[in-house]
Amino acid sequence: MERKPIDLTSFTAHPHALWDWTWFLLASGDLAAGKYNAMTVSWGALGFIWNKPLAMVVVRPTRYTFGFMNDFASFTLSAFDQSHRKALEYLGSRSGRNEDKIKASGLTLQSATQVAAPGFAEAELVLECRKVYWQDIDPSHFLDTRIDQLYNKDYHRIFFGEVVAITGTDKYTG
Repeated sequence: MERKPIDLTSFTAHPHALWDWTWFLLASGDLAAGKYNAMTVSWGALGFIWNKPLAMVVVRPTRYTFGFMNDFASFTLSAFDQSHRKALEYLGSRSGRNEDKIKASGLTLQSATQVAAPGFAEAELVLECRKVYWQDIDPSHFLDTRIDQLYNKDYHRIFFGEVVAITGTDKYTG
């Protein structure tokens, strides 16, 4: 996929569509060191907090990627066109603990431009993020009690990452 650098002021996206319909592939770790994992995510947010452009992702402690998110300083969020939907479904339903699921998915790892976490050659958008904050979800803070029904007491950890680089196709420029 032919991507080019996108300045934050030129970046345009439909965040609800990216998370809910397109999904992201979250990758964390260090590609050069050979220590990384990726998982499909559909819950998160893009925004601006603490005078920084941020991406927010949530990861359950039971996921293999959770350890990489805790141990490494960066992560990427990669979005793909619909032709890669089966690969995203595969990566979201298998564990990197048990197999090389990235290789099995058919996607190609690629160095990011500013962070150690990998991106993917086939992605039409890659957000490169440097972790700046994390917080465990506290169910006692749910104001809408229906939210707790989405859990089996396996509450997510929220990770905020400063978006330090964006590469994408023309689809993501304004």
